[in-house]
Amino acid sequence: LQISDALIRRVHLTEDQWGKGTLTPRMTTDFDLNLDNAPLLQSIHQLDFVQMKVSSPVPAPPILQLEECCTHNNSATLSWKQPPLSTVQVEGYILELDDGNGGQFREVYVGKETMCTVDGLHFNSTYSARVKAFNKSGVSPYSKTLVLQTSEDTQSEEQTLPFPVPLERSQLRRMSPFSSTLNLQPSFSGRSYFELRSSAHQLSLHSSLQSLNSAGELSTSGVAFLVFAWFSFDPSSAHADIIFSNDNLTVTCNSYDDRVVLGKTGFSKGLHYWELSIDRYDNHPDPAFGVARIDVLKDAMLGKDDKAWAMYVDNNRSWFMHNNSHTNRTEGGITKGATVGVLLDLTRRTLTFSINEDQQGPVAFENLEGLFFPAVSLNRNVQV
Repeated sequence: LQISDALIRRVHLTEDQWGKGTLTPRMTTDFDLNLDNAPLLQSIHQLDFVQMKVSSPVPAPPILQLEECCTHNNSATLSWKQPPLSTVQVEGYILELDDGNGGQFREVYVGKETMCTVDGLHFNSTYSARVKAFNKSGVSPYSKTLVLQTSEDTQSEEQTLPFPVPLERSQLRRMSPFSSTLNLQPSFSGRSYFELRSSAHQLSLHSSLQSLNSAGELSTSGVAFLVFAWFSFDPSSAHADIIFSNDNLTVTCNSYDDRVVLGKTGFSKGLHYWELSIDRYDNHPDPAFGVARIDVLKDAMLGKDDKAWAMYVDNNRSWFMHNNSHTNRTEGGITKGATVGVLLDLTRRTLTFSINEDQQGPVAFENLEGLFFPAVSLNRNVQV
């Protein structure tokens, strides 16, 4: 208490002296700067700006690989690739084919694959094919157009087998691997000559009639020309339980359940007939014969879904079936050695069946349109 006043005064004095003794700058930190930017602006205005071009995000046109493109019977396989220097990502391709008559193109495949086989084309027809690529940014221009000819020329690899047949023997039957009957109507005595010309996928039958005229000279008349194409069963699309033999011309099954197998050749136009021979028939099963789409059910009897049109038959009777609907029960069945005929008329859009060359029931199905493959369903008790 005795020194408090003196101490307070000392503190105030020290505070005043500290404030007066602080250092003050000798010059201000602010300075004046005068910058003339007019020459700089003038130089900028005189510059020429060029926009650099960025590579297009749309894919380049694909290139058809001609060495891998081919036709087989009435199927065509096409292969393509992107240009070697193209770095644009491709999400898929669109393959287009015309109708075989120079008509409009239509899409037959959309996807990521670079190879596609188109089945069910018309025989002896010329098709044009093209492909384009696409991604999120758009669609590329078309590739060059490739022209394909279905059904190879039978003359290139032809083998001729001539043999004379007396006119009184007026029927030619059972020409493996298909069955056909030729009836001749003789009008005078003479001899009939046939030539069977075979190639990779076709067999042609040429017939001519030779006779002696009134002058004793040999003359030829009545030339006919028939062309047949055949197919085999397709292991790639068949159910895994199907067993193939005889160069895929004979099938059976290792299961007691019905399994489906298709033919390799699809049909979309024209008149087509084929026969199936029953090589083995045990315990009265119900094999089914007919036509189907490529995506038909393979683990059920033919005709159970809406993608097959069939006749199933046992040893006594038959039924027609489509989309699990059974119609037209008809008496008459099959045994070992029987022959089932299938007549697909895509001009009239009908399907008809026969057993041992006799029509089985009425016309089975009408208003058929699209691509159809020969089809059979069977179990282990049947071999065809």
